[in-house]
Amino acid sequence: MRKLKTFFIRTYGCQMNELDSEIMVGLLEKRGLIRTQEENDADLLLFNTCSVRDLAERKVMGKLGQLGRRKAHRPVIGVTGCMAMAKKESLFRKLPHVDFVVGTNNINDLNSVIDEVLETGRQTIRTEDQFEENLDYLVAKRDDKVKAYVSIIRGCDKFCTYCVVPYTRGQEVSRDPASIEMECRKLVQDGYKEITLLGQNVNSYGKDKPEWNCLFHDLLYRLDKIEGLERIRFMTSHPVDITTGLMEAVRDLPSLCEFVHFPIQAGSNRILKKMHRVYTVEKYLEKVELLRQIVPNVSLGTDIIVGFPTETEEDFEMTYEIFKQIRYSVAFIFAYSARKGTPAFRWRDDIPEEVKQERLQRLLALHDEICAEERQELLGSTVEVLVEKRNKDDNSVKGRTRCWKNVVFPGEEHLVGTLQQVKIHGYSNQTLLGTLINTPNCDLFSL
Repeated sequence: MRKLKTFFIRTYGCQMNELDSEIMVGLLEKRGLIRTQEENDADLLLFNTCSVRDLAERKVMGKLGQLGRRKAHRPVIGVTGCMAMAKKESLFRKLPHVDFVVGTNNINDLNSVIDEVLETGRQTIRTEDQFEENLDYLVAKRDDKVKAYVSIIRGCDKFCTYCVVPYTRGQEVSRDPASIEMECRKLVQDGYKEITLLGQNVNSYGKDKPEWNCLFHDLLYRLDKIEGLERIRFMTSHPVDITTGLMEAVRDLPSLCEFVHFPIQAGSNRILKKMHRVYTVEKYLEKVELLRQIVPNVSLGTDIIVGFPTETEEDFEMTYEIFKQIRYSVAFIFAYSARKGTPAFRWRDDIPEEVKQERLQRLLALHDEICAEERQELLGSTVEVLVEKRNKDDNSVKGRTRCWKNVVFPGEEHLVGTLQQVKIHGYSNQTLLGTLINTPNCDLFSL
């Protein structure tokens, strides 16, 4: 039987995919394989894929196609992640040199699938539709030593008409709160300062397990009690499930950052209905207003799709005006691309690409304008920064504020992993520049 010694993994897509890759790295290293950063040196190539957007899928297919033209050093090739779930056996037809396909719900089967491929020489697939909470999250091998992702719920029950996630990740399955707390405590013991709780819809946490009597805000109160856990973040949210209890948790819990991802997707009620977002603009704005009353210093993030089927210029202008009104600090804005298997795929993609791109650029320009004004307002203020890494090019360190702003300031390696008070005196592009307030003799950055 063929022996594997080294592996290479490449990750496409969201934070959940990144966490899944960390778990797979841990499983492979537990098997005895050595990770290499050089694709050509690996006996096993693993591609953890995304299927949410057409561009990500095309990148993966292009890369896998190139591997099929290799003449020498034939590695074992595996495809995991959302594209594995979306395409399943068709990957073997399109890419006959792929050895195995493992879906998002079968990460725990990775090593047994590899064994089967090595023993039989046949292509192997595991893509079960239902996720069972059987992952050993503690095996995850993380490169970052300051911040960590922790999964709390997988899957999504919302079935937005443009989204493949309910089909590639399955229905919502919450993770036992004791298991989550145990992992977070272990991470804090290992020196981690910030944890981001992950789920396709974190606000649905616990609704599938009413016997736990633990909803999302209850979990947050539980994790906030962990001594040494400096910051908690979470994503992603669905506006319908953002509750007053969650808003009060953002206000009251010292560890919980004052940032809420509050994706609107579109500012037109007609388009929201067509997207099956199950809320109106008016209801959305009511929740934003309530959140800002409860947490006056909160920052908001959003996702927006432009060019959704039948979107008129008037529909887009509504989205533009909502964006201007709310003034999102963080925004992920994309032009619509049809995804096979979704209800919207059956509709005519009737917005010309040049119109989509023009609308996309207008929203991006508005976002840049808002962010520039925010940076200007921060001049002279003091912010808390979690130092994440040291810059290689100069004697400085970088980190983020509680509300996701990037900050760079003079500092040494020993500051990494600590919380520092930094006075902002300038900015370069989207990065704030500052000085430690307890070291007044530090040289200032030149603007």
